[in-house]
Amino acid sequence: MEEHPPPPGQPGYGPPPGTPTSKGPGLSRFGLGNPLSIVLIAVIVIGLVTAGLLAGELYARHRAESVVAAATECMVQDKASVSFGATPLLLQLATGHYRNISIHTAGNRIGNNRGMKADVRLDDVRLDGDADAMGTVGTLDAMITWSADGMRQSIQEAISPLRGLVTGVQTNLDDDGTIKLQGNLGSVTIKPQVEDGRVALQLVDVTGLGLLLPNEMVQSALDAFTTRLTESYPVGIHADSVQVTNDCVKAHYSARDTSVLQRNKRSHGDQGNKDNRDRCFANLQAR
Repeated sequence: MEEHPPPPGQPGYGPPPGTPTSKGPGLSRFGLGNPLSIVLIAVIVIGLVTAGLLAGELYARHRAESVVAAATECMVQDKASVSFGATPLLLQLATGHYRNISIHTAGNRIGNNRGMKADVRLDDVRLDGDADAMGTVGTLDAMITWSADGMRQSIQEAISPLRGLVTGVQTNLDDDGTIKLQGNLGSVTIKPQVEDGRVALQLVDVTGLGLLLPNEMVQSALDAFTTRLTESYPVGIHADSVQVTNDCVKAHYSARDTSVLQRNKRSHGDQGNKDNRDRCFANLQAR
């Protein structure tokens, strides 16, 4: 029998099974109904988010390391490098809790002390300070290294009775850990040791300079020198040990659960150091 198309306005037969149609949701057209496509899109989104977080982490680390290094350089008057631990810095910034911070100075000087280098490690730093302090440091360990030539320059500049008389400094690892200040007219032998949480220089012997420099005068000058050397230490930090090597003196300092940047309880004589600290930390906060 001959088939005729249905008249206009009357329903006809649907397309054979499997024939594409323009009707229905667009998901089928773009293949989004396929589970594999959904997984691919999820992977792309996660990748973009991860890349953004990684970029933010790298920028935050670079920025934080630069800011802390600038504050350190302001304090010690020498170049410094800073690194943070493995914990994501974005998380540390969000919580104000910082872990495993390492600070290293170049070794040219620390303040007026030439040839001095600091290697510092900080942990459990919390910046949730009050009116008296910016925060707390759970653990601080610092190794201060002072070269023999740096000692010579610093002593010549800072110890009045020995100014112009000291032409060299010899550290003696095998000679009971002493330091010999050598000059054209004689020598002064001193021994560094830890006293009351500070490194002191104990006079051992004066040779050839006894008439010019009595022992009492030399010891008094050494005491004044070490007092100036340690008066700018943060509250709570103390010396643990001191070691004399063949070319330098090394001292280990530490502190536990100490405040950062105490703004009160400073003596009048420490006002200049306090002002300098405030200025350097103010620059850190401004950045």
